[in-house]
Amino acid sequence: MVVSAIAAAAAAAALAAQRRAQREQQRLAREGLEMQKQANEETKQRAKEAKDRADIETNKANRKKADVSAIQSKEEQSAMTGPAGTMLTGTEGVELDEKNLGGNTLLGS
Repeated sequence: MVVSAIAAAAAAAALAAQRRAQREQQRLAREGLEMQKQANEETKQRAKEAKDRADIETNKANRKKADVSAIQSKEEQSAMTGPAGTMLTGTEGVELDEKNLGGNTLLGS
């Protein structure tokens, strides 16, 4: 009877130790998973920052510049065609006599 009580106590102690080890293993697995998630987030963040830096460098390298000579040439060509106008007034401009509403205020004159 004493031997069976000692065996039962030893078995209970072994079972308790096994449960503690299992809980410890689960805790370590959760911590490892959290660390892995954090590392993945940091990696994503670093990749995004690297991409942004690369885009900035590409944009700096490929800055667009106005073609001043082409603009100037176009303006010179259009100046040779005659008086300039707009789509609203045409080349004749606006006749101020027709637009006068007859008022003596500064707005109407």
